[in-house]
Amino acid sequence: MALDSESRWRLVRMKKAKGEQEKTNAEPVIRKASEADLSAMVEIYNYYIQNSVVTFDLDPMSLQDWTDKYKWITDLGLPFIVAESASGQIIGFAYVAPWRQKAAFKRTVEDSIYLRPAAIGKRVGTKLLTVLLEQSKAAGVKEIVAVISDKGAESSIALHERFGFKHQGHLGKVGFKFGRWLGTVLMQKSL
Repeated sequence: MALDSESRWRLVRMKKAKGEQEKTNAEPVIRKASEADLSAMVEIYNYYIQNSVVTFDLDPMSLQDWTDKYKWITDLGLPFIVAESASGQIIGFAYVAPWRQKAAFKRTVEDSIYLRPAAIGKRVGTKLLTVLLEQSKAAGVKEIVAVISDKGAESSIALHERFGFKHQGHLGKVGFKFGRWLGTVLMQKSL
């Protein structure tokens, strides 16, 4: 069942009340992802597949799917990073991947950021996007495109706006998930 923004925040508050939140206020460490982090990424991403419309994937992804994606992205020299809590738990991850496969798009990428529910509202996404933009620029990226669900992803849109991403358009009814049509908001930032 899909969660709207209000339901997602209610779930986050409930998980925090149950003590699933990090017990310390220590800042997370943002670092390069490694293959050892992939199982945590699978867990985080599959949560969003099964419970939200922020990804249009319908079926859970496997560790092999993420291993292949990680290898492809890192072999291209593009950033793939994680946020690690003081206790060593992966609480979020971010990466950029080629926006399109044609050669002329080589310096244009699409960003992706996913957080554990308990990390939402703690500026972990802000920290990840800060480092992701720095590393993308260092890797020679010129344009970053954000393709964001037009339902249930208001915080992602706001995050990208704070970083200077500009609205470039809206595609309505391009995905169908949980029995309803969804669109995408297209945003872009020049580095």
